[in-house]
Amino acid sequence: MTQPPRAFGLDLPEYPWESVAPYRRIAAEHSEGTVDLSIGTPVDPTPLVVQDALAAASDAPGYPTTHGTPALREAIARWYDRRRGVPGLDPEQIMPTVGSKELVAWLPLLLGLRAGDVVVRPSAAYPTYDIGAQLAGAEHVAADDLDELPQDVLERVRLIWLNSPGNPTGAVVDVEAMRATVERARELGAVVASDECYAELGWGEWDREEGGQAVPSVLDPRVSGGDLTGLLSVYSLSKQSNLAGYRAAFVAGDAQIVAGLVNSRKHAGMIVPAPVQAAMRAALDDDAHVVAQKALYRARRERLRSAVEAFGLSIEHSEAGLYLWCRRDGCSAQDTWDLVREFAELGIVVGPGVFYGDAAAGFIRIALTASDERIDAAVARLQAASG
Repeated sequence: MTQPPRAFGLDLPEYPWESVAPYRRIAAEHSEGTVDLSIGTPVDPTPLVVQDALAAASDAPGYPTTHGTPALREAIARWYDRRRGVPGLDPEQIMPTVGSKELVAWLPLLLGLRAGDVVVRPSAAYPTYDIGAQLAGAEHVAADDLDELPQDVLERVRLIWLNSPGNPTGAVVDVEAMRATVERARELGAVVASDECYAELGWGEWDREEGGQAVPSVLDPRVSGGDLTGLLSVYSLSKQSNLAGYRAAFVAGDAQIVAGLVNSRKHAGMIVPAPVQAAMRAALDDDAHVVAQKALYRARRERLRSAVEAFGLSIEHSEAGLYLWCRRDGCSAQDTWDLVREFAELGIVVGPGVFYGDAAAGFIRIALTASDERIDAAVARLQAASG
């Protein structure tokens, strides 16, 4: 007798953004069209210096290297020195990745985590940190301070995610707090992976172009003490260089861990295409386009921030990154969806805070990644609704 096929696929939750679809439909009914400020995908052109490098490298008949070309890894090392305050990084301690999300999702598995091991992530955080733990069969817990965790959990912590600047909150972890986490992790024998993808997009005291200080990296000697053992910095060019479609990112840090990742990825076929590696090199060697793009976001942020506050929302953190983290005082998880609907009725799609953990209930996340025309449309609608 023929047996019915068994169930296939991983037992993962539904992708959260699917639940926004009804609100997208409401927004689409607006007479002047939708303003999409939800996911935060870049909309401005990829810099010509990057496009030209991609085109020049398009004749690529051979297999690329998993570890990345020496020229790319040297460019990344120069960038860490010039932009992140990390001098003397050995190119052997660097590896390109197919975007940063795939590394976040697969890192626990590639590190050999298993059932009983614990992954710690910030209390309000990108959901892929939890998915990565699930893919490895490990547990995930939310904590902004390791000492919040009970002793029996602390003893099983193997990976700690920092996210600075944070998604969704835009919070920056300063040198002292980052160093304290590193020191505690070393006591526990845990790896610290710092997702730093928004580091070039600091505002206020973190806006280096406006006289502020640079957002610190976990590899900064002030944090690491000059020892990168157990430390990884994860970075993406999607935000700073409008390269989301290229899937261009990298990881750097502990030499032994990076060597293990390179070996595992050779077996698994996780390789950044050669033309993309060439484009990454061009992007990392050119700071001018990053400064110019940041100026666009700075201006959009100021216009949108004023309108959001006039609309009656408070903006918390948001000192870096591409989002405004907002709520009305006293909002609950259900209030989040009511607020998402309220924006949708103005033709504006925003991100529900509930996607980012229990600590994010009541918030919405508003992206800055729309054209000037669409940002101005959102500002006008919020101003009109503010009366």
